[in-house]
Amino acid sequence: MRLIIALILPFLVFFTIGKPFQGIICLILQITLIGWIPAAIWAVYALSQYNTDKKISEAHMSD
Repeated sequence: MRLIIALILPFLVFFTIGKPFQGIICLILQITLIGWIPAAIWAVYALSQYNTDKKISEAHMSD
C-alpha cells in the first residue's frame, strides 16, 4: 500500500514512516511537474530503507 502512495503522493510516505522534515522537502520538490519523478524515486528508496531497517531491528530483537 505504501508503495502505491509513494508513486502517487510521494511526500505522504515520509509522514507515514516518521520523517516529516523530509516529507516537507519532498512536497516542495513534488510541486513542480519535473520534480515529481525524483520525488517518487526518493520516496520509494526511503520506503525500501525503512523496510530494511525494520527487518534488521526485528532480527536483533529475536536474538
